[in-house]
Amino acid sequence: MFNDTSSLLAHLSTRRSGKARDMVAPGPDAAQLRAILSLALRTPDHGKLAPWRIVTVADSQRDAFAALLKRAWIDERPGAEGMDLSALDQFAHQAPTLLVLLSTPVADSKIPRWEQQMSAGAVGMNLLHAAHAHGFVGSWLTGWAAYSPPVAAAFGAREGDTIVGYFFLGTPAKPLDERPRPEYGDIVREWDI
Repeated sequence: MFNDTSSLLAHLSTRRSGKARDMVAPGPDAAQLRAILSLALRTPDHGKLAPWRIVTVADSQRDAFAALLKRAWIDERPGAEGMDLSALDQFAHQAPTLLVLLSTPVADSKIPRWEQQMSAGAVGMNLLHAAHAHGFVGSWLTGWAAYSPPVAAAFGAREGDTIVGYFFLGTPAKPLDERPRPEYGDIVREWDI
């Protein structure tokens, strides 16, 4: 069983993202989404800067999001006009709930930019844990759309801000399956001085 919420240890040992393209309704309702996001914000934040922002994209805004993606794709790739951009439509319309997480580092802070960006990543991981704890599945995606300056600007990114990822939440349409995980011994070692 994936995303077992019977205990924190059970959840951490069975945590598994879902595939956004395989998510169906229901997604979180307004109260559940607020609770999920409130939990996500309980993250390490050196300096108490809150160097991140979350933008919700309503179901009624998915067509506008798809149009934004298509415009940016064509603007960034001369000659792309007339190409099949249905994959961008699919990306914009998958899963019942869509959130955009932005890293918004405070430039004049003594806290290094890297630490602020890591804090934004921690918000993303907390967001997935919180969604799973509420009985939903989540997926954190990036790809081209996370690195496009015009797309980021449309979500309020300023100079130095970046999209950390798109977070899709919903109910899995089919059972989750395991993915390859790194071997403990390949990743963890003792310090040898």
